[in-house]
Amino acid sequence: MLDPLGDAPAWLQSLAEPYTLRLNSPTLTQHIHEAILAFVFYLSVHYIVSPLLSPVLFPRSYPNLNPRTKLNWDIHAVSLIQSVIISGAALWVMFTDNERSSMTAGERVFGYTGACGLIQALALGYFVYDLIVSVRYFNLFGIGMLFHAISALWVFSLGFRPFLNYYAPTFILYELSSPFLNIHWFLDKISMTGSKAQWYNGMALLSTFFCCRLLWGSWQSVRVYSDMWYALQQTWTAASSGLETPASVNAVVFQVRDGAMCIDETCARANAQITQFKDFTATGVPTWLVLTYVASNVVLNFLNYYWFSKMVETVLKRFRVPPAETEAKKKEAQKFVEDITIQAAAKLEKEEGSLPAAAEASGAELVEEARRRKVDLVSKVPLPGS
Repeated sequence: MLDPLGDAPAWLQSLAEPYTLRLNSPTLTQHIHEAILAFVFYLSVHYIVSPLLSPVLFPRSYPNLNPRTKLNWDIHAVSLIQSVIISGAALWVMFTDNERSSMTAGERVFGYTGACGLIQALALGYFVYDLIVSVRYFNLFGIGMLFHAISALWVFSLGFRPFLNYYAPTFILYELSSPFLNIHWFLDKISMTGSKAQWYNGMALLSTFFCCRLLWGSWQSVRVYSDMWYALQQTWTAASSGLETPASVNAVVFQVRDGAMCIDETCARANAQITQFKDFTATGVPTWLVLTYVASNVVLNFLNYYWFSKMVETVLKRFRVPPAETEAKKKEAQKFVEDITIQAAAKLEKEEGSLPAAAEASGAELVEEARRRKVDLVSKVPLPGS
């Protein structure tokens, strides 16, 4: 499917092409405008939209946050908006891009469609922003977020070679769990910790994270490893052909797409686009590229499993205290009350004798005092005529 937003303006392509070719990312030339606009948009949300709208939408919470938490709030606002936009776009491409659906194993590695390029550009804009934030606020987010930003940026940048352009919407579906993650964080900051809303959101977060990042992500990682292995075999075969220059892998990788099965020009152009950059991939895929991609993918998957275990631990702590701990605390509190009661009783006995005797004595003294006061008052009242 063609890019629904169209290619970058000619003047911008001319300006960007020398740099994109130097980076071995020729398809980025056509999507450079989308990557720039996405980056500027996310910066605007961080520094303009969130600081202006958050005090209006949450007047009791946002203004009272300390500067560090406000910064975290603005970053979560960017993440929330980005994850909703790109997840929706990725799902749309996966269900409507017929050319992508028809790709073979080799084409999934070397092929290209403009719609998948759009997803890569949107992801690139965000991950550049994410990397800048992770570096600038390293003390706040730590090494884990920095590794995640570097790995994600590297993986999605490779798609502009093109390399695994097909898998751009596939792996960006990791972001389906991000809206619930951000909402969970926001509920904490607006004093709704432990509420029913946070409970239901927490269950949705764990479910989507497990399904999208662990189940779906792991299965798609197996698929992409299989496709890359196939691509490596074609590359090694071409390189060992005995010629002075490696033979092209295009004849083996790409199907014949002459537009004979299309009924309109758009379909024909979309099919032709799959092989548009075959000259850049004619020599195959470098082994180092596959290895670095696998390394980045492994890092991302490891972080997903690690974060999921932490999320489960956090959610359970929020809403449920372990029974053994609860019983122990009850017994401890009961013993503390009993000790205080015994100590107080012992002190009273020591100072005033037995409690019943002290109470009886105090009662008799009060009665006698009241009788004396009554007599005194009566004696002092003047008689009539006196």
